[in-house]
Amino acid sequence: MQQMRVAPSKSQFSFKDFLGLIKNTKPKYWQLFLGLALGLVATGVQLAVPSYAKQLINSFSKQFNIYMLIGIVVLFILSAVISAASGSLLGFFGEDVIQKLRNNIWHKLLHLRVSYFDDVKSGEMTSRLVNDSTQIKDLLSRSFPGLVTAIFTIVGAFAIMLFMDWKMTLIMAFSVPLVMAVMLPIAKKSHAIGHTRQDELARFNGETDETLSEIRLVKLSNAEQQASQQGQTAIGSLYKIGLREAIYDSVAGPIMTAVMMGLIVGILAYGSARVAQGTMTIGAMFSFLMYLFQLMGPAATLGQFFTTLSKASGSTERIQELMQESEEDFDHGTAVDVEGQTLKVESVDFGYEDDQTILHDLSFEAKPNTVVAFAGPSGGGKSTIFSLLERYYEPNQGAIKIGETSINDVSLADWRKQIGFVSQDSAIMAGTIRDNLTYGLTGEYADAQLWAVLQLAFAEKFVREMPEGLDTEVGTRGVKVSGGQRQRLAIARAFLRDPKILMLDEATASLDSESEAMVQKALETLMEGRTTLVIAHRLSTIVDADQIYFIENGHVSGAGKHQELVANHELYREYVETQFNQD
Repeated sequence: MQQMRVAPSKSQFSFKDFLGLIKNTKPKYWQLFLGLALGLVATGVQLAVPSYAKQLINSFSKQFNIYMLIGIVVLFILSAVISAASGSLLGFFGEDVIQKLRNNIWHKLLHLRVSYFDDVKSGEMTSRLVNDSTQIKDLLSRSFPGLVTAIFTIVGAFAIMLFMDWKMTLIMAFSVPLVMAVMLPIAKKSHAIGHTRQDELARFNGETDETLSEIRLVKLSNAEQQASQQGQTAIGSLYKIGLREAIYDSVAGPIMTAVMMGLIVGILAYGSARVAQGTMTIGAMFSFLMYLFQLMGPAATLGQFFTTLSKASGSTERIQELMQESEEDFDHGTAVDVEGQTLKVESVDFGYEDDQTILHDLSFEAKPNTVVAFAGPSGGGKSTIFSLLERYYEPNQGAIKIGETSINDVSLADWRKQIGFVSQDSAIMAGTIRDNLTYGLTGEYADAQLWAVLQLAFAEKFVREMPEGLDTEVGTRGVKVSGGQRQRLAIARAFLRDPKILMLDEATASLDSESEAMVQKALETLMEGRTTLVIAHRLSTIVDADQIYFIENGHVSGAGKHQELVANHELYREYVETQFNQD
């Protein structure tokens, strides 16, 4: 049963969640620690420069010390080299983590239950994979290391300045509470905007992905204007959020600049007075100014860190929410050979939502190597039956068995390996015909094997006529092949899988008469020697079935062979008459 998903509500960044995400990637911590250590060494070297500069300037009254000047230049170069090494290591660390995090997200998406995809648009999932992970990378590889070195620079600079002249240092220290008082409200607001932006961006990705994936429907329906308006509305919403984000992002920098400029003016005025009084050397005043300039970058880094932290907060929440979703369990159960065993559905109830019932008290069986057909009005639950058999969902009540074994006790991978499925709109992946025939299969297949299954599916002729044969690209969703060709390729793929249970969901419903005839021949060949379940609206597909179940409002209202149902089931008889008229 599908469960409601409730997104966690958090008002602030959760370090626990963030560290949990990072820990699951098994990062190379040595890169992080070595990068941070080198960053601290480079910062220490930078902090030493103003002290040497003080001595150099004070020595001008006596004589110019060329060796001290060279020493200062060497310190600058050494600091730059170490900083570059530190940045590279931290960048490698961040890229390694983000690669593994994206692999984890991608693995999670592929193993989620189908019910998750019923509710969430593919664009939103793509946003988790790309945009949110990028926000986390920026926080991890740039902002956090920058924060550490910034704090070290600020603490180290203030400690040295206190040792040099505590009075002037106190003047600079008075500005810190003022800056924090102004920056904290900005950071909180930026957090809220960052969260909203991530949500809106994911929603926009979902809408654009949905529209572009159905571009033929858009054009056929003359819906370009409608789609354009919907896109403009979403883009306008993102624009408004971006404006607010730009305002708050831009406020932090000018505030910090204004404070630093005020400090520079104050220190120059106070320092000049001290120099005039003879209580401070000119070298000490210049040294203080150099420390002040060194503090500008770390102070700006602190302000920017809270902004980045706010943006990453929403990303962390969304990824955590995704990673907590339940997966299909491929480890549970054992391998069971379904060949020669009866498939039973016993008193099954099912609904996609708690307050919705699609199937109720549904029972039927399919004996080995027989053809079982499902007929009935649209919306009766026939396709839902197939979804349950494919184990996309689990019944609310009742059981589905193969022989006397519940299919829930059969390994999921082993169960699906023994099932072949051909629908009325069989999925084709972008790639070559060869890629599509072998999709999901682990073995190596020679060209002769592929041509053999194409021949069985009456697809060999048109594939040989294609410019590249088996290596012909079929385009996105198979747009370069016709509907009938797509169906025959799907049947060829089913032949290659060699399933023991075959499910056909209205496989010829949307084809023209010529294509239907070709596909029907291929299906008849494929059905030989297999347990086959068929959903069809066309009488010709089900009239020769060994057993027919008439599905009405999620329940079996009649069962038997074709002639029996015609004689005893009024609605089936009307259904048949309608089909004869159509055919």
